[in-house]
Amino acid sequence: MIDLGYALSRRFPDPPQTQYASADVHALRHDLFSGDVYLAEGERELSTAWGWVPVLDFAWALCDVVEALDRDPLGARAARPQRAELDFTESADRLRFTRRFGHVDITADWLPDEPPLTVRHADLRREARDFLHDLTADLTDMHDGLGDNPALWTLLARFPRV
Repeated sequence: MIDLGYALSRRFPDPPQTQYASADVHALRHDLFSGDVYLAEGERELSTAWGWVPVLDFAWALCDVVEALDRDPLGARAARPQRAELDFTESADRLRFTRRFGHVDITADWLPDEPPLTVRHADLRREARDFLHDLTADLTDMHDGLGDNPALWTLLARFPRV
């Protein structure tokens, strides 16, 4: 079972004049909600410790990655590896995902000697979407007007909970 989490940064707060209700997609994905993220499976964890990762963008991109890993018409029966990457905008580091049959191996460029985390694709899809919805619920509780942002509504409708 995979566990996804985040911590917002105190070093990189959002600008105080931010109008969350009207923030555009670029601002939501790249300029706001900086912090760190982690993916854990059992005792093993892949985490950032940089403080500047756009947390909402990470959740959004992770949902995109999970869908990209499911494009083969054979789905979980596909023997050919399906690959996708999640890059961090301010770094050359990436999370790399390789799906074979119903399992996904996840590796981090910044931890080259670590063996991959291996999770079921269905679990990754469910947890990624739950993470996105839980994160947006937390952020809308913290930031007035964010819950009224149409870009956020579109995002949540695109990736409903499963």
